[in-house]
Amino acid sequence: MYGLISRFKAQTGKRDDLIAIMTEGAVKMPGCISYVIARDPTDADAIWITEVWDNKESHAGSLNIPGVKATIQKAIPLIGGFDQRFETEPVSVA
Repeated sequence: MYGLISRFKAQTGKRDDLIAIMTEGAVKMPGCISYVIARDPTDADAIWITEVWDNKESHAGSLNIPGVKATIQKAIPLIGGFDQRFETEPVSVA
């Protein structure tokens, strides 16, 4: 399995708008086991995305799905910057 945990910042005051776009744009992605969008409780503009995939190639391929591409295009103007990114090797998913 392949895991990715990312934290990024929305434009000031736009976090909920960004979350709405990302939630509305959620589509079935082949190989995606879990995709969680979460607010950072310590930063009013930060979002955490936690992903679990069957493999790294499935994650890379998801960026070519039309619905994912459309969501990214809508979200980009609301993203203030990318903060942290961690690759993991999940061993169990409940």
